[in-house]
Amino acid sequence: METIILVIHLLIGLSLVGVVLMQRSEGGLGGLGGGGGGGGGASGGMGGLLGNRTAANLLTRATALLAALFMVTSISLAILAGGDSDGGSIVNEATGAAQSDGLTPLATLPVIPSVPTTD
Repeated sequence: METIILVIHLLIGLSLVGVVLMQRSEGGLGGLGGGGGGGGGASGGMGGLLGNRTAANLLTRATALLAALFMVTSISLAILAGGDSDGGSIVNEATGAAQSDGLTPLATLPVIPSVPTTD
């Protein structure tokens, strides 16, 4: 189940990158697309297939839908990955390792200094 959701998550992520890259830039750098959005059509965007406004609305809605699906798959993967934990804290795990079970002695600190001194 986790593998299937992971593959779907990767496909959604790649689709999201593709849809974002297809959108026309409206930034202050003069448009990174080079003047028309590609395709050579009079309407720019999507290769002249749709009008500017229609293509922008379609790509905006597709981006929002893919982003929502990406978040849902991210949360579901996080839930699946954390489902097998016992709910303990990492601090409890670290201090639990230092406790003795009665069979193995705990390490003790040396009484004699470890650095030789000159008399």
